[in-house]
This record gives sequence, structure tokens and C-alpha cells, in this order.
Amino acid sequence: MRRIETLLLLLATAAPLPAQLAQLAGRPVNGITCDAGEGQRIHIHQHLVIYDRGKLVDIPAYIGIPQAARCIYWLHTHTPDGFIHVEAPVDRSFTLGDFFAVWGQPLDRSHAAGAVVKKGEKMQVWVNGKQFTGDPSKVKLERHSDIVIQVGPPYAKPPRFTDWKNL
Repeated sequence: MRRIETLLLLLATAAPLPAQLAQLAGRPVNGITCDAGEGQRIHIHQHLVIYDRGKLVDIPAYIGIPQAARCIYWLHTHTPDGFIHVEAPVDRSFTLGDFFAVWGQPLDRSHAAGAVVKKGEKMQVWVNGKQFTGDPSKVKLERHSDIVIQVGPPYAKPPRFTDWKNL
């Protein structure tokens, strides 16, 4: 029993934790807290798709909803379909980098979760059907943003996601 108490004490008092451990403890990630309920000041959704050399990368359900901590981060998923929910109690802008930080996955010009750019390859990022050439972590999460990340080849201009009627 002492080991569990010691581990809990360490988690509660430790300096910044890696995002995955912070999530388990319900600690803030990038200034985004894990609250008892969903915030209502901002309530918007985005759709994210990641391709790794043509294969779809899973974006899991319950990102930002740690079961052990019984709370919900302002950026989260409910289902494994790429829908990001931004439900925050404060007026603030959010980026794709914030979502990946809550997820505990890397995002930069050569990493998008498990998709990693290798020699001779590149990453292409599309936002609302237009190519985004900057740092993908800086993509703004706006209402009904359609975000596609491709590591490859192959690359294809992705079709726009338009089924927003239920979100």
C-alpha cells in the first residue's frame, strides 16, 4: 500500500509531467485544464485525418478524457472518427498543437502522432481544402476546420469534409 501512496504523492507534487502522465493525473496541459464538466463559453468542432504513406492513422476516442481522473479537458474526442471537440469555459484560441499536447503525441514538420517523415519524404498539411505550409502545430482550431495531414508519398489533394449537420 505504501508504494501506491508514494506514487500518488509524487504525481500530485511533481513538476511538469509528460502530457500522457499529466492527463492520467488530470493536470493542466498547455494551460488547458481538466474540469468536472465540459465548458460552454466556446463550443466548436473540427475534423482531423492523418495519413501515413496512404494508410489512415487512428485518432482514438476519449483523448482528453482520462478515466482515472474523472474530468474532461477543453480539447477532447468522444469517438474514434477524428472529430475534435473544443468545449472551453474561457475565450481563448486553440491550435492543433494544443490538441496533440493533450493527446500526448508529437506534432511538428516531421511528426504527426505515429506518422514520421523519413529521408526523401515530406509532410503535407491541408486546412479547409487549402495547403498549409507552416508549422502544423500552429494550425488554428476554428469552427468546422477540416484538417488533413499526409506523410508520404503518396499524396493526394484530399476531398473536403462537409458533413457538419450533427456537430
